[in-house]
Amino acid sequence: MSSVSHELKDTSVASSKWLDAHYDPVANLYTFSSCIALSDLHGDGENKLVVGDLGTGVCNVKLKVYRGTGVLSESTLLDLPTGLVSFLMDLHEPRTPAIAVASGPFIYVYKNLRPYFKFTLPSLEVNPLEQDVWSQAKEVSSLCHVSSLDSPKPKYCIELSSHPVGLVRMGKNVVVGCTHETLHGYTQKGKKLWTAYLPAPVTTMALMDLPTRGFQAVLVGLANCEVHMYRDKNLISTIKTPDVVTSICFGRYGREDGTLIMTTKGGGLIVKILKRTAVFDDRDSAPGPPIAQSIRLNVPKKTKLYVDQTLRERENAVAMHRAFQMDLSRLRLAAARAYVKALESSLTPMSASLTEPLKMNAVVQGLGPSFKLTLNIQNTASCRPVMNLAISFLYDENLYSMRTAFFKIPLLVPGLNYPIDTFVECLSDKGISDIIKVFVLREGKSAPLLTAHINMPVSEGLALN
Repeated sequence: MSSVSHELKDTSVASSKWLDAHYDPVANLYTFSSCIALSDLHGDGENKLVVGDLGTGVCNVKLKVYRGTGVLSESTLLDLPTGLVSFLMDLHEPRTPAIAVASGPFIYVYKNLRPYFKFTLPSLEVNPLEQDVWSQAKEVSSLCHVSSLDSPKPKYCIELSSHPVGLVRMGKNVVVGCTHETLHGYTQKGKKLWTAYLPAPVTTMALMDLPTRGFQAVLVGLANCEVHMYRDKNLISTIKTPDVVTSICFGRYGREDGTLIMTTKGGGLIVKILKRTAVFDDRDSAPGPPIAQSIRLNVPKKTKLYVDQTLRERENAVAMHRAFQMDLSRLRLAAARAYVKALESSLTPMSASLTEPLKMNAVVQGLGPSFKLTLNIQNTASCRPVMNLAISFLYDENLYSMRTAFFKIPLLVPGLNYPIDTFVECLSDKGISDIIKVFVLREGKSAPLLTAHINMPVSEGLALN
């Protein structure tokens, strides 16, 4: 299939369900849905497109067979085609279908793309009453209503609101009829099930049947250059076309099961392929707000307490607003103080350097006089290690004693946690505590890369010398 031109690519959500396989605006193909069929004419598992082309209405009336995007064969018809079907006419293997074309008063049968047989339809005798009515119609300029004709009525009659455009069967018990701007669903006995209103006049319709998915829908071509897909009365997809669609055919084309073939008013040919991942969700086709918007909420009745509270708020609005602003200012002040305190005594500081991003977490364990101090250092860089670092402690030597007050940090691999342990002993028996400062330094530089303030807990005992 050839690629479609850029201006035909629809950016809507519905178009994402279809692949634009082919578009030929000058195909010079004029036909209706009743004159299109998809059939495996050669028994090779590859369906061809058979079209009864109306041409200009006077000449170039042909039976065309398409394979892929090109014309496989053409046969001249003597009159305008009104219908076309594919059928199996014998039991010989391999079983290849024949094509029957209704053209004028004849039915032409083609086998292997060649004329095989011609049926001549018998002529019907004209009802004398009908002949008289049509004779009277010659004498008037307006359209006569032929209401006096008596004709046998079928067992079940479906009355449509206007001239019918087409009928298709969905499933076993539902018939969908399409009129000028409405879509109706009926049972086989003529009982109306539902009605859907269309945004524009109907030009053609066809059935979309996917037996492999158990899915059926009605395809309706509209005069506003759109093709709507309906499932019951729900619009489930919309396809925009460059021209008004005059015929639709859905089925297996080539080796693709879900192929949509359309011809336009200007003689163009459009081929779309349904994606295997396409999912159609039913949605209401009625315009306007959703139905849920019109459902009233179950609002409880106003109680006396609610009314009294509303009156109190209305009378004291200024005072309540001032109290609210005061409480809000106090909350902001408390949050700012807590943030400053967390910065000054943070146990999880982070380095501000982008070249050496570090994070450290400090944990103090014990009740005293001996405490275990654990530092967890992590390199937060994405891929670059950090090396040549050291840790130094600053504390009051009259209050605390540390076994090791200086460490060399090994190479820090990104993402790994490196724990460093040391022990601190409290030397005072006065029940006081102080801050121990931790500095992460680079060897040969005095400015620390990272600083932490550790609030030591009060010792519950005295260290024994």
